[in-house]
Amino acid sequence: MTGADTGKYDAAAEGWSDEQYADSARYLRHRAELVVGLGPQLVPRDTVVDLACGDAGLAEQLLATGLRYVGVDLSRPMVEAARARTAGRAEIHEADLNDFAPEAPVAATTCFRALYYASERRAFFRHVAGYTEKKLVFDLNPRQYRVEDVAADLRAVGLTEIELRPFFSPQRVALPGAAAAVLGAAERSGPLARLTLRFRFTYMVAASRSA
Repeated sequence: MTGADTGKYDAAAEGWSDEQYADSARYLRHRAELVVGLGPQLVPRDTVVDLACGDAGLAEQLLATGLRYVGVDLSRPMVEAARARTAGRAEIHEADLNDFAPEAPVAATTCFRALYYASERRAFFRHVAGYTEKKLVFDLNPRQYRVEDVAADLRAVGLTEIELRPFFSPQRVALPGAAAAVLGAAERSGPLARLTLRFRFTYMVAASRSA
């Protein structure tokens, strides 16, 4: 994302997460569970860099697990909202996801709803892999990107261990608990889940180096 691209985010920074997700607590809790558990396990005191963090809606869920949180966003109003939300409990940086690098390596890097802001995807993966020790976690819309192409880019930069998990949490609809549980179970339904992904929802991807 370039500076010229932040306008729509600047205007929507206040209350971003609550506006974007019909049930933000449940949606972000499920996302955080997969950040921690998909691929190599994260443990308390591990640091997560959250690229294109918005107002740091994910921070509360990750901080609650004992992780350290570093948010990065190019929109200054989003950065201000993220700092207000985390209230000194996290680092928040104003920077382009293509250029940002932390002062020291981190355990994990996440990038949600923002992969298309990578100037060049393989170069972006290589840059992130250079400062990420355990894994890169991001969402992938298989109707927008071929999974095989993204996997090839990851492997080319040394992230050869790739785990995909369907993510069936609706963004715009708040489901009753029973319906949410059914969707959660459907994430593990193999062929049925893959069929569903042809029409809706996304994968969560965790990419890491071989042990």
